[in-house]
Amino acid sequence: MERTLIILKPDAVARRLMGEILTRIEKKGLKLVAAKFMTISRELAEKHYDVHKGKPFFESLVGYLSSGPSMVIVLESTNVISMMRKIMGTTFGYTAEPGTIRGDFGCSRGYNLIHGSDSPESAAYEIPLFFKPEEMAEWQFSDSGWLYGRD
Repeated sequence: MERTLIILKPDAVARRLMGEILTRIEKKGLKLVAAKFMTISRELAEKHYDVHKGKPFFESLVGYLSSGPSMVIVLESTNVISMMRKIMGTTFGYTAEPGTIRGDFGCSRGYNLIHGSDSPESAAYEIPLFFKPEEMAEWQFSDSGWLYGRD
């Protein structure tokens, strides 16, 4: 099973979209294994976006992520990273496809509602920034056979 870090960013929280976004994730059949509602410190935001350090947009990214409360979650499923990338849509709301989170709710370049790990390596780096291993629940869906098939 693969895991990914998802952050419902301060604009998603302020716009009261957390429930809608979580509903989409649950309806898809992705398993939530950890969740926190928190204001991400500037220091933690800098660590999270370390890959972008030195780029012109780094400061605005860090300021945005640490500007208010976020919902931070870990999802688990086969191919969860690629599925969530499709569900989220492309980075900028004004170019994202309708039917995606950003396509349905995003209008700007700077506020894009949601973060998702873009690779297993990114997830392996990002998840421990926010969660200790003991904070993640191990459990099974009662209908997992119907969700994931027999593969």
